[in-house]
Amino acid sequence: MLYAVAGEVSIDTTPARTPEETIPKAQHIRATALAPADPSPQDRSVAAQAARMEGEARIELAELKREEAANANQDSTRIYRVLEQGDGNTAQVGGRLDLFA
Repeated sequence: MLYAVAGEVSIDTTPARTPEETIPKAQHIRATALAPADPSPQDRSVAAQAARMEGEARIELAELKREEAANANQDSTRIYRVLEQGDGNTAQVGGRLDLFA
């Protein structure tokens, strides 16, 4: 979506492909919209939309990181100890190593 800022400049206000790319793009849009000494109501509207876009991207990024952490937790390393029993047999005792502790 393209919006005119102060009736002079067009800005692409669509989100980027990823949240990591969207956050700096939204920050740039907001800064550009608020650059005039006296921003117009349309400038302020574009800046508000950019702030919302940045917030949504941050939420999406946080959700992705939570999912990655959950997946990593499922794949966490198991550590085993071999215990020698009195009759010469051995047994493994396992424990889960929590990498996030």
